[in-house]
Amino acid sequence: MLDNNTCGFTLPTDNHCRFDKVLIIGLGQLGLPVAKYVKEKGFDVYGYDISQKAIQRAEKIAAIKKADNFSEFDVYIICISTHEPDDMFTPQINGLLSIVQEKIAKEAKNGALVSIESTIPRGTSKKVFEMLNHRLHVAHIPHRWYALEEKEHGVNQLRVVGGVCDCCLKAAVQFYGQIDVNNTNNNNNNNKINIDNGNGNTNGNSSILMGDTGIEIAPSTIDDAIASSSFTATSSPTTTNTSSPSSSTTGTNDDINYIPNLGIPLHPVSDVEIAEITKIAENAHRYLQIAFAEDIYLYCQANSINFPELREALNTKWNVEILEPRDGIGGHCLPKDTRMFLQSSKSVAAKSRILKASMEVDEEYKRYRLSRASQTADIQTSRRSGRPSSIQYD
Repeated sequence: MLDNNTCGFTLPTDNHCRFDKVLIIGLGQLGLPVAKYVKEKGFDVYGYDISQKAIQRAEKIAAIKKADNFSEFDVYIICISTHEPDDMFTPQINGLLSIVQEKIAKEAKNGALVSIESTIPRGTSKKVFEMLNHRLHVAHIPHRWYALEEKEHGVNQLRVVGGVCDCCLKAAVQFYGQIDVNNTNNNNNNNKINIDNGNGNTNGNSSILMGDTGIEIAPSTIDDAIASSSFTATSSPTTTNTSSPSSSTTGTNDDINYIPNLGIPLHPVSDVEIAEITKIAENAHRYLQIAFAEDIYLYCQANSINFPELREALNTKWNVEILEPRDGIGGHCLPKDTRMFLQSSKSVAAKSRILKASMEVDEEYKRYRLSRASQTADIQTSRRSGRPSSIQYD
């Protein structure tokens, strides 16, 4: 992680940012639920999308206001699709970078937080930081939103967070929530993650506490540490206005006023590239799981073995879970993100051979399913017409 010296606008002297006005960029499958959630938390939420239909839908469903410009926002949450417009299986971040260059870089105020929730390739966050001329805090909090189980796996679930600089990470933690101490590993190092200063060394004053106090932002008192972990304080890097986004939810502790954040449990990482790789590796892992199920299915078909019975028997072991292959690996997230992971390695030799093989298995499985479907259709047509089937039986 880069140190604060590389950031053109760091946290204010009291180490607290002010978040009131939030812009959600991209109001599609991911962005609209994010906008609804942030609004429910009491923030002043605006939306932007290249699709007028998406904007109108957000206005109708969640009363999200349309953004006329990109100025005067405290937080920019990027939820833009990262695939080719005409090919959802192919990664592409041109749209995301275009928004950064043409809108945020030109109109955003100094010290605002740019949170990238879109799935992005390794190195994207640092590229965005450079495009913004180090003026804004840039963090990556990859989404884990799952449409089919939104209640259990919606916006508010344990999330990984990384920042380009230590001040970026701290700003992101202040806005999103607090560190989830139940999902951290005891490493006999006072439960701290040291922040790399960019030279391979760590700064003793820049660390994330993984204990009861949540996040440490060089607190001078214990009250500062508590404030950092649980609430967003009222001071701002750009304004002295102390009004809260929702006065009904403002809390106090020992005469210190606090403003609630999004209340999302977080797992911080010491380098933003770890956060970037986490998301695409998660989906690549899921891809592998499905491909292995497909491989076993093909094995069973070739060897006259009952796949459902075999799967049921395998899954009786406590650490085995063979998935249902169903129609093959579909959607756009798993295929796209797996390709993104393969492309993320700087070394050709280090590219995952097992992932390449899993893609071949998925293609073979889909061909098999298509062939079987074609044979079934031919049989049904033959029965209706009374003519012999073209399928040859052994």
